[in-house]
Formats: sequence, structure tokens, C-alpha cells
Amino acid sequence: MYQKLTIVGNLGQDPEMRYTPDGTPVTNFSVATNRRWTNADGSQGEETVWFRVTAWRRLAEVCNEYLEKGRQVLVEGRLRPDPQTGGPRVWTDRNGNPRASFEVTAQTVKFLGRGVGGPAPGAADMPEEPPADEEEEIPF
Repeated sequence: MYQKLTIVGNLGQDPEMRYTPDGTPVTNFSVATNRRWTNADGSQGEETVWFRVTAWRRLAEVCNEYLEKGRQVLVEGRLRPDPQTGGPRVWTDRNGNPRASFEVTAQTVKFLGRGVGGPAPGAADMPEEPPADEEEEIPF
């Protein structure tokens, strides 16, 4: 079985990097996707969906270094369902409003557009985990 999710949106906040007890870097950031349309009566409709993205290892370090709030990104990864419900993570905010977020483990993050005063477009195309059977290059 296989799944792959592709998201293109804007960062809702600066990334947050931390380290696991064994020293593995992990970075979390949120991405908002927007959709706009015109209804049959001519009124405008709009929908924003939020995704909570987790990047590991070198990809985590690169995301933490180059991403910032407002930056447009393309994220490819897999959806992580809530272990209790099998769907998105659901909670109630401080004001009593129901909320939900879709959790994604990033496998690829591409930086789109320019950051706010940051570097030109780039990409962080690193696998989530290093390949297990990497062959050594034999020079001829």
C-alpha cells in the first residue's frame, strides 16, 4: 500500500526545531492552503485548510534554516492519522470552538517564491530516512 500527499501553501508561523533524546533533529511548521470560488448566486466563497508538518533529520535542519512565516512551500509526504480516531486530530480551542488539523510527515519540501528577504527559490529534496542499501561508487 502507498500514499502520498502534495500540499502547496504558505507557512502560518516560523518553524520550530527541537531534538529527540537521541539527538535527531525534528522541525514542525504549519501550512495553510486556500481555495476561492464563486457561488451560483455570484457571492464569493473561501476555504482555508491547515496542515501540521513534521520534518526529520537533515530535512528538518534545512527547513528550520530557510523557512519563515508567509513563505510559500510545496510539501510531499504522508498523512499521519490520529491513533485514537483514524482521522485528523480534533480538539476544542480556548474559546470552545471545535478545531482539527491534518498531520503530515514531510518527505520532500520545495521552497517556492522568495522568502521575506530570504534566499532565492530552492529545494530540500531529502528522503525522510537514509536509504538502507546504498552502494558505494566504484571509480573507473
